[in-house]
Amino acid sequence: MKIAFFDAKDYDKPYFLEEGAAHGVEYKFFETRLTADTVSLARGSDGVCAFVNDDLGAPVIEALYEMGIRVIAMRCAGYNNVALEAAFNRIHVVRVPAYSPYAVAEHTMALLLTSVRRTHKAYNRTRDFNFSLNGLAGFDLHGKTVGVVGTGKIGRIFIDICKGFGMNVLAYDKFPGMADGFTYVSLGELFAQSDIISLHCPLGEDTYHLIDEAAIAKMKKGVILLNTSRGALIDAEALIGGIKARIVGAACLDVYEEESDLFFRDFSGHIVEDDVLARLISMPNIIVTSHQAFLTQEALRSIAATTTKNLLEIAESGMCENELCYRCGNLETCKKSRRERCF
Repeated sequence: MKIAFFDAKDYDKPYFLEEGAAHGVEYKFFETRLTADTVSLARGSDGVCAFVNDDLGAPVIEALYEMGIRVIAMRCAGYNNVALEAAFNRIHVVRVPAYSPYAVAEHTMALLLTSVRRTHKAYNRTRDFNFSLNGLAGFDLHGKTVGVVGTGKIGRIFIDICKGFGMNVLAYDKFPGMADGFTYVSLGELFAQSDIISLHCPLGEDTYHLIDEAAIAKMKKGVILLNTSRGALIDAEALIGGIKARIVGAACLDVYEEESDLFFRDFSGHIVEDDVLARLISMPNIIVTSHQAFLTQEALRSIAATTTKNLLEIAESGMCENELCYRCGNLETCKKSRRERCF
C-alpha cells in the first residue's frame, strides 16, 4: 500500500517507517497539512493518513474519492474535522481510539501540579539564581474536589491518579458507566462543587463551548480548569472573562479552539495575530502547552501500529473495528458490532 502522510513531524516518521517496513505499507511524508489546496499531493496513493488539524471536509473528501482513494486513516482519536456523511459509501475512515490514555491523563496531572505548585515559575527564577519563595505558595491537592467531565479510558485513568492524591472525585458523562470510587452528578452540580474541573469528553454539537460564560458563572471562585481534550470545549473569550472576574483561578490548556494554524509549528520569530491566544498566554495563571499530551514514546509506537493495522484490515477485508460511520448514532459502538462491512 502507498499512503500519503500529511502534516508529518519528525517525531512521527521513525515509528511509521518501522511499522510500514514490517507490513508492506509505504508512507510518503508531506509536511504540509491536508487541505483543498494540497489534496492533489495524494494522487497515486491508495490512502491518506491525517491528523487533527487536517481539513477533511466534503470538498477534500470529494477530491480524494475522484483520485481513487478509498481509505482515510486518522492517526488520532478525534474526528470532528472529518465530514463523515460525505465519506460514507465512498471512503472508509478509520482512527486510533486509544493509543496511550496514560500519556494524556498523566500530562493533565502534570499541568495541574505545575500550576498549583508554581514549578514553572520556580524553574525560571532559579536559573537566574533567584531563590526567593515569594509568590510561590500553592495548595494541597489532598482533600480537594475534582470534577471530571467524560469517563472514558483517559477520564478514568485521570480519576485513578486523582484518587491516589486523596482527592474527592465527581464525574459527569452523557453515557455513565460503573462508578468506582467516585460519584456521578449532573453537570451543574459538578460545576458548582468542584475545586478543579478537567475535560476528557469528545467534541460534538452537545459539547461545543461546554465551558461558556453561563457555565463559568456556576463555578466556585478560584476554580482551576484543565483541558487536554479538544479546544472548542472551552469558549476562550468566556475563559478570559472568567479569569478577569476572578472566578477562574487558573487554567491549563493543551488544546485551543483556533490551534490549527498555530500549534505544532515554531512562531517564536513571528508576530502571532491571534489576540485571544496572546492574551491567554500573557496571563500569569494560564499554562498553555502545544497539544503535546499524547506525546510519549509508547503512544507514538501505538499510534503507528494501530494506524498500519487499520489500513491493512480495510485493504484485506473492507472491515475494521476502528472504522467510523455517521449512521451508527453512537460512533463508539457500531450497530453492526463490526461483523458486517459498513459499505
